Amino acid sequence: MVTEELGFSTRAIHAGPEADPAYNAVTPPIYATSTYKQDGVGGTRGGYEYSRSGNPTRTVLEECLASLEGGRHGLAFASGLAAEDAVLRALTGPDGHAVVPHDAYGGTYRIFARVYDAWGLRCTPVDLTDLAAVEAAILPEQTTIVWVETPTNPMLNVVDIAAVAELAHAAGALLVVDNTFASPYLQQPLALGADIVVHSTTKYVGGHSDVVGGALVVNDDALAERLRFHQNAMGAIAGPFDAWLTLRGLRTLSVRMERHCDNAEQVAAFLSEHPAVAEVIYPGLESHPGHDLAARQMRRFGGMISFRVKGGEEKALEVCGRTKIIILGESLGGVESLIEHPGRMTHASVAGTPLEVPSDLVRLSVGIEDVADLIADLEQALA
Repeated sequence: MVTEELGFSTRAIHAGPEADPAYNAVTPPIYATSTYKQDGVGGTRGGYEYSRSGNPTRTVLEECLASLEGGRHGLAFASGLAAEDAVLRALTGPDGHAVVPHDAYGGTYRIFARVYDAWGLRCTPVDLTDLAAVEAAILPEQTTIVWVETPTNPMLNVVDIAAVAELAHAAGALLVVDNTFASPYLQQPLALGADIVVHSTTKYVGGHSDVVGGALVVNDDALAERLRFHQNAMGAIAGPFDAWLTLRGLRTLSVRMERHCDNAEQVAAFLSEHPAVAEVIYPGLESHPGHDLAARQMRRFGGMISFRVKGGEEKALEVCGRTKIIILGESLGGVESLIEHPGRMTHASVAGTPLEVPSDLVRLSVGIEDVADLIADLEQALA
């Protein structure tokens, strides 16, 4: 029996309901069905009647994710933004208010500022590392959500989850933490006071750049019921094959994250000494303003690095285009290393807003290749 006392890696492999009572397959089967034969009118077998509402493959993934985040309920979605949409639909309304990071992921800011603004939801971008600014931005009786990323994308700021949770709860707001960059292996937001954990499971959870997905994890039963209602009503669920691929990746999360962190630490050290690099932004460096906080609330410092290039945007674009092993592409968290220019790629949607990122910024998702090859590739790209 899988219990919370077991280690993370053990639960990643074994958590969830018995996957195959019929044939005892070790790997959970892909239940590629839209509907289920009922044992009489209203008599469902195992609670499954239609796969938008529930599917056995998805259930295994949802329960495994919940276990790894230290939560009671997991919900799997078609994408990370579909998961975010369910949170906003369930917990906000016209004339509502949310506090969001001043350096949020561009897609997150877009859904707040260009989708839900038409519904009447107001959002206030704020530096979440400044607790006084957070407290001032929260409007008692109006703010329903405080939205946290930590580390943030792409500036890798580290937010004190427990402190922001206290401020949010004092004003009657819920704290939502996007845990995508850290993954459940490196950080446990629910244990630090978060009400909802969000993931783009496309990233580290899936880990192989072959599936798009999202997830929510919560502890509160009533909150889970509200979110599950919207998951079913809106229908942006993870399909069985996507759920199976995500679960496949989840089983190796701990060993992959250790290698991501090992490599990132060495790459960050190399970049810090390179004469063409103006600044390296990585929580594992003692020079990072959030280093001590990251050391307290994370297991390790992650696989994401951002750095600023001397020579401005033109040089940054040149570096992104010169790598040979490190792939120029959006997304992150896969086994392969990726490089991108946030201002022109993942964060183009926030150009001209308070969330605009520096034009000389380059973001690296450090993969699990031999680190000497990655450093040599960066060396020639920066030359």
